[in-house]
Amino acid sequence: MTTPPPSGAVSAGRAAPRRDWEADAAVRAAGPEPVPHVIAWNLTRRCNLECAHCYISAGAWHAAADEMPTADCLRVVDEILEVSPAPMLILSGGEPLLREDLETIARRAADGGATVVVGTNGTRLTRERIDSLMAAGVRGVAVSIDSLDPTYHDRFRHGAGSLGETLAAIERLREARLDFVVQTTVTRGNRGEIARLAAWAAEKGAVSFNCYFVVATGRASGMRGLSPRENDAVLVELVALGKEYRGRMMVRSKCQPQIMRHAYETDPESGLLDYATRCPCGVQYCRITPDGKVTPCPYMPVEAGDLTSETFGDIWRGSSVLRELRATGLGGRCGRCEFRVVCGGCRARAFAEEGDWLGEDPACSYVPTGLVPVVEPRLVTYGSAARPTLAWSAAARERMRRVPGFVRGVVTSRVEKYAEERGYPMVTEEVIDEVRSALPIDFAKRKPFFLGKDPS
Repeated sequence: MTTPPPSGAVSAGRAAPRRDWEADAAVRAAGPEPVPHVIAWNLTRRCNLECAHCYISAGAWHAAADEMPTADCLRVVDEILEVSPAPMLILSGGEPLLREDLETIARRAADGGATVVVGTNGTRLTRERIDSLMAAGVRGVAVSIDSLDPTYHDRFRHGAGSLGETLAAIERLREARLDFVVQTTVTRGNRGEIARLAAWAAEKGAVSFNCYFVVATGRASGMRGLSPRENDAVLVELVALGKEYRGRMMVRSKCQPQIMRHAYETDPESGLLDYATRCPCGVQYCRITPDGKVTPCPYMPVEAGDLTSETFGDIWRGSSVLRELRATGLGGRCGRCEFRVVCGGCRARAFAEEGDWLGEDPACSYVPTGLVPVVEPRLVTYGSAARPTLAWSAAARERMRRVPGFVRGVVTSRVEKYAEERGYPMVTEEVIDEVRSALPIDFAKRKPFFLGKDPS
C-alpha cells in the first residue's frame, strides 16, 4: 500500500504511515468540502516560562528573527478568511504577548470576520495590554492554570511567582469584562484537584474549563501521562462537572475525544454532542507554526505545507497529509469502535506513540463490543450551515451575523426551537435575549459575543 508523500513532511523521527488512497477516494469525494473552523496559530516560540509539557518547546532563547514578519502574517490572515469566512482564530505561542504586532494581526483577522482569541500563560496580561487586545477586536483569552497550589503550578511552569501573576490577570480580565477560558493540563500531580479547579474557574466567571491530556511531543516527549483507565475516570468526572456547571461554564477535554462516548452514554443534553466530527485534527482544525508551516494540530509535528511558498487555501485543500486524515479508515480498536464517527481517538497521540496518525489511540481503555450500531452525530452540529425556518427580524439577523460562523448553525437551530416551543411566529431581538440565559455562559455577569448586543 502506498500514499503520496506529504510535501516536506516532518515525521519527528518516525516514518509516515502508508495507506491505500484509492480505497477511500469515493467516500471523501462524496462528503462536503471540509472547512477549517478553528485555526491555532503559534506566532512565536519565545516565552518567559519553560513549561514542562510545552509541545513547541518554547523558551526565552528563541529569536524573533525565526518568526514570520508582520506583512506575511497579514497575508496569511487574508488567505485564511478566503477559505473560512468566520473562523475561530487562536493566537498563541510560546507567549504571544511577546509579539509587538499581536494587535495588528488580531485587528486584521477581526475586521475580516474571524473570532479572535489569545492563548497566554497570563503573566504579562497587564490592564493596559488587555485594553489594547480588546481595542484590536480580541473576543476572549485562554489562560493556563495547572494548580491553585503555587508550589505545583510554578514548578510545572518553571516560573517562580507565575501563579500569583496569572491569578492577578484573571481579576483584571473580570474587571474588563473580557471572556476568558481556564486551561489545565492533567497529570498525576494535580489529578485530585480537577474538581476544585473547575469550581474555582466557574466562581471566577470563566466561560469554559478545558482539561488537557498529555501528548508525548515537544518537551512532553518524556512525560508519562495517565493510564487509559485513569484517563477514563477523569473523563467521567468532566462529564459530571459539565452537568453541574451547565448554563454557567462549559467543561471540555482536549486531546481526549473519548469524552464523547461518556457524554452519549450519560448526558444526552451535553453541548459536547454538538460536535460533528471525530478528533477534528486536519478536518475542521489545523495549526500554523511561527515559521509558517501548517500542521494538522499543535500536537502533531507533521508538515502539511509551507505558507512561505504556498497559500493557505492550496495547503488546506491539497495537502496529502490533511486529505489522509479526512479519510474514513482508522486502524486498530478506533477503526472497529462504534464511537469512531464522534470520537475516533486522538490522532496526534496515535502518531506520537505509534507512528501512525490513523492508528488506534493507546490512551483509550475502551474495547469495542461490535454489538451496537455506529453512533452518529446530531443533525445540526458545529460547522453546520445556518438554515432558518422561521421569519427573523432585521435586527435579529444582524445579531446572528455577529455569532462566530462555526456555531451559527447550532445557535440558529437552538433559537428557533426555543421560539417554536413558545409559539413565537418570528425571531426578534427580544426572543434572542430570552435564549441567551440558556446558553453555556453566565449571562447575568456579562454579555459575551454569543448573541450579545454590539457593545458599540
